[in-house]
Amino acid sequence: MAKNEIDISKLNIPNHVAIILDGNGRWAKKRMMPRNYGHSKGAKVVEKTCEDAYNIGINYLTVYAFSTENWKRPQSEVDALMKLLSNYLTDSIERSTKNNMRVRIIGDKTDLSAELQAKIEELENATKNNTGLNFTIALNYGSRDEMIRAMRKMASDIKNDSLQEKDISEEVFKGYLDTNEMPDPDLLIRTSGEERLSNFLLWQLAYTEFYFTDCLWPDFNKDELIKAVLAYNNRERRFGKISPSNQEEHNVNKKTNE
Repeated sequence: MAKNEIDISKLNIPNHVAIILDGNGRWAKKRMMPRNYGHSKGAKVVEKTCEDAYNIGINYLTVYAFSTENWKRPQSEVDALMKLLSNYLTDSIERSTKNNMRVRIIGDKTDLSAELQAKIEELENATKNNTGLNFTIALNYGSRDEMIRAMRKMASDIKNDSLQEKDISEEVFKGYLDTNEMPDPDLLIRTSGEERLSNFLLWQLAYTEFYFTDCLWPDFNKDELIKAVLAYNNRERRFGKISPSNQEEHNVNKKTNE
């Protein structure tokens, strides 16, 4: 092993990593290129990141590709993004089959073109039995929109007597979300130096560790992914409980006061 090489086997690898892909436009601008060039380069990085994530032991990878708010961008950029996504979905069938990768698309698909919806259905059906990386693409996704859609489904089920109001719980609500088949993310990565969630997985990120990096998405690579995992390894996940050291102190104080 090289002197500075990280021994992955000694790390606590997060089961589910979510990534907000940010910085494609700025990356392209720095190179005097159009924003769409950055998006195209970013799509290639997604492919490589899937491979890197699986190779280091990550089981679920979710990326924020297009938000419900992204429709507000210039029409030329939206059209180019939709074309890029369409090509990506087409190529994903062969790539996912080769890599034994299961692909899911979350978000409101009804606003997408009939062509895109058909490609999504074909891709999900073609990969549903694959047992490798669980790769999820958030497309026309917004967390507030997701929760409103979930509540509408719940309201309909209550009206139809297939759900009782008294039975509503966190677990039941989770079952109505787009991510109902997946565990919540352990680690969220956002590139480009921005430090906000941008309406991404608000319910699911309740106890997720956040990692923000100045790296622009097209420059993201395996080394950057491992940096994020190393940062994750330095966090103490308590899920609302106190840390073991504080618990020990609490027990000592309790005994003293008895």
